[in-house]
Amino acid sequence: MNELPKNIPTPPLVVGFVSLGCPKNLIDSERMLASLALEGYVVTGDLDAADVAVVNTCAFIDAARRESSEVIDELVGRKQRGHLQMVIVAGCWPQFDSAAILDEWPDVDAVVGIAAREEVGHLIRRVADSHDDLPVKYVPPFTGGLFDDRERLRLTPRHVAYLRVTEGCDNRCSYCTIPLIRGPLRSKPLSLILSEAAELIDDGAKELVVIGQDTSAYGRDLKGRLDISGVLSRLDEVPGVHWLRLLYTHPAHFSDALLEAYAGLNHLLPYVDLPLQHVAQPILDSMGRRTTRADIERLIARLRSARPEIILRTTFIVGYPGETDGQFAELLDFVREVGFDRLGAFAYSPEENTRADGLPGQVSEKSRRERLDALMSLQQDIAARNHQRLVGRPIEVIIDQGSDDASQPAVGRTWGQAPDIDGVTRVASSTPLRPGQILSPQVTSAGPYDLEANALTQ
Repeated sequence: MNELPKNIPTPPLVVGFVSLGCPKNLIDSERMLASLALEGYVVTGDLDAADVAVVNTCAFIDAARRESSEVIDELVGRKQRGHLQMVIVAGCWPQFDSAAILDEWPDVDAVVGIAAREEVGHLIRRVADSHDDLPVKYVPPFTGGLFDDRERLRLTPRHVAYLRVTEGCDNRCSYCTIPLIRGPLRSKPLSLILSEAAELIDDGAKELVVIGQDTSAYGRDLKGRLDISGVLSRLDEVPGVHWLRLLYTHPAHFSDALLEAYAGLNHLLPYVDLPLQHVAQPILDSMGRRTTRADIERLIARLRSARPEIILRTTFIVGYPGETDGQFAELLDFVREVGFDRLGAFAYSPEENTRADGLPGQVSEKSRRERLDALMSLQQDIAARNHQRLVGRPIEVIIDQGSDDASQPAVGRTWGQAPDIDGVTRVASSTPLRPGQILSPQVTSAGPYDLEANALTQ
């Protein structure tokens, strides 16, 4: 019998990866994946092929933690059945409360916070080389530095990419855990933003989605006069940018210069994401939103004057502590009057260590759910009515999922549909359509969220 050759290199560990949460979390996942690959690990989305599983968690509200819990349960179950060697829990939840994770899942091998996202590969080696069954905890505090988000292994379609310009937040809204999880506001230097944008465009991106916890606060922590409007002006000049989309603006920080950017920049889409959270003044004051209903109404009027075709997206919280039936009715009336094109809503979730958690007048879970259902039912009617105005008109669409079969529509988005949070546009075509292709089909039918369009004659 021939002997096996000696000194055979150990096959690299295969790391299965699950990314949860918002686009900011997605960027962290893309950086983790790239660093793992550069360190010699094989990365995959197929957990059945993995030796190690990493889940990048979200912990923003209780519903997000429940989703993270379900994934951790599944991964720990796979490990207990011998299908995984180790389970790593990363991201927001370890940064927020690593002890709770280790108490609930003692079979988790390591927890790693956001500030240590580059150390996941090192921790896997540390666990693999350790003879100690105790889990590894690595959740260093934020030191004020800002992440370099270049060199990512992107999970988005090649033609769309998220570009983070700020991390953390200084707003300290009464209901929000983000400052506790991601730290204070840190604005990314313009040179780094432009370098990353060029890298993403070179990698095939046509749509850059500019994000941060509060993008309109950009530059408040930097010396100098650069604000988000200046950043957008420079991004508008980057060769290869076709669509430039800004998310997560704050009504109290929406400057005249930013409004002028919407009116004047070539590639900045007339799509404004303006989370309002409420309009009843006592609720706004309790939330710490530093704005008034009158201010909000003036801003919306100015936006629509600057870009009549503008798409307005917002989010609201219903069932906030102390919210009366009358204040909720005021919110519904406001939504009817404004007629938002896109609207998301959340039932208030009490979050430990936030100011709102201890407020009097907590609304019952049943009432919160009923109010959420009422608001979203109203918005469905408004969105459907707004979409009907598009029927019969051509509109620019970018294809996300192509089709080679004329009997199967391709799936894309109009410039008024942001990736992952809004609806889609299904495009019929007699010729193959490819991801990243941009065309202007005619809208043939519309619902509250999705559109149908026809490019058969193009």
